[in-house]
Amino acid sequence: MAREYFKGTWQEDRSFSPAVKTKGGEHIWLAGVGMWRDERGNVLAGDFDAQVHATFRQIERTLERAGGKLQDIVTMTVYILDGANGDRFVDLRKQYFPDGYPGSALITAAGFAKPEMMVEIQAIAVIGEE
Repeated sequence: MAREYFKGTWQEDRSFSPAVKTKGGEHIWLAGVGMWRDERGNVLAGDFDAQVHATFRQIERTLERAGGKLQDIVTMTVYILDGANGDRFVDLRKQYFPDGYPGSALITAAGFAKPEMMVEIQAIAVIGEE
C-alpha cells in the first residue's frame, strides 16, 4: 500500500509525522489498548515502560489478526496518566516505527478504566495493495 510520511521541523524528534498520505488499502480502526498486565498475567502497575511495550505488543497482535502490522498505523491517539512520561513515551515509540512515524496526538488523561493503567493507545492502520 502506497504511503508517504510528511516530515515536519520538530515533529520527527517527537516520533510522529504531521501528516501521512495513503493510497488504496483497507482501514483498520483499533479500539483503545492499555495493558496493565502482560501476556502472562503479571501486573504492570507503576511500570510505565512495561505498559507501553505490552500495549504495542497487544496492538501488534490485533493488527496481525486483521492482516496488518504496526508499521501500517497511520495515526494514533496516545493517552498518558502523567504528563511527565511524555518524553519517555516518545523515546519508546521510536523503537516501533523505524520506517516512518504515524501522525499522533499525545494527551494527558485524568484516569482510565482500570486504575493500574498509565497509558492507552487508539490507532488507525491502512493495509493492502492499491
